[in-house]
Amino acid sequence: MQTSFRFFNQNLFRSNKKILFFLFVFIMGNVIGFLYEQCCKPSTTADFGGGSIGPHGVSALAHDLFNFETNSQVPEGLSKHVVSSKKAQANWYRKLSEAWKQTKPPPKTPEEATRLVIQTLKRHQKKDVEGLLAFYGLSQPDVLVENSTGVHLPAGVKFEMQTLPVDVKAIPDGDTITVYVSTTDPREATCVPGDVQAAAVQRSQARAQRNYTKADALHQEIINSGYRMISLQNKEEVLARKYRIRLRGIDAPESSMPYGKEAKAELVKIVQGKCLRVLVYGEDRYQRCVGDIYCNGKFVQELMLKKGCAWHYTAYDQRQELAKWEQQARAKRIGLWASSNPEKPWEWRKNKRQGK
Repeated sequence: MQTSFRFFNQNLFRSNKKILFFLFVFIMGNVIGFLYEQCCKPSTTADFGGGSIGPHGVSALAHDLFNFETNSQVPEGLSKHVVSSKKAQANWYRKLSEAWKQTKPPPKTPEEATRLVIQTLKRHQKKDVEGLLAFYGLSQPDVLVENSTGVHLPAGVKFEMQTLPVDVKAIPDGDTITVYVSTTDPREATCVPGDVQAAAVQRSQARAQRNYTKADALHQEIINSGYRMISLQNKEEVLARKYRIRLRGIDAPESSMPYGKEAKAELVKIVQGKCLRVLVYGEDRYQRCVGDIYCNGKFVQELMLKKGCAWHYTAYDQRQELAKWEQQARAKRIGLWASSNPEKPWEWRKNKRQGK
């Protein structure tokens, strides 16, 4: 009898252990499921604010690009905003995903995301690009225009140029750069003077014949016409057009002013040896192109202002972001703002003209 009772208790204990184990598994399964729903489950475009103006639109785009890499699917509803097929849309997302990953750091603001979309899809239909931007609340139709090559540019831009690597000798101060653009660029190729083209061909022939005296004389003719033969890293030479660029919206101390050398050194540090993207708005009285300059995706004027290497040139540019970046440097007392009363470059130039 006692043995039977002990056997009964053991079986009851084993049964209770099994019940407790399955109860534990059931509870943990529900807990994990709840946590997955709250923290790990992929969000939809709406969860990221797709179609709304602001940073949420950037998050929605990033989320959809991540999803596309996972399942090769474009977001539902996009077709209502664009005219191209699903196949074409998949091609856009493939390009955008690759561009997004290569951008360091990745876009964080609507302006940065808009710029990436426009640059990546610049050869596609304008309606599709605008529709895609509108889908994510990134469209800025009041500041986007289309130039003759089909590339969207900010309003007021006359043309865009992609430069060859910048030579350190081409930077005289903190707000001016001399750049060269290859004549293989479609815009440049149509306007190279005939005598310059002929001189370039004759120079190449002279060099092949080792007649370097003639070759140098021909190169000087090319230089006098505003062009130059530029040697690339692969030792290939290209004919390039010369442009002098005045950085739009800032005024750095002149070389002989306090902090002038430091301002020039900072600009050299940013652009030396780099290819630049220049958006040209016009010319100043010295026949320099006035433009916004981007180096590796970074706005050069912003870098110069935040480092305290330039003033916001309010007489010619009223952009609020430039004023904000100058104020940030002033507050930190960095660069030229380490001085309690730095002299304004435009006043220094005026006094010099007047002999003061």
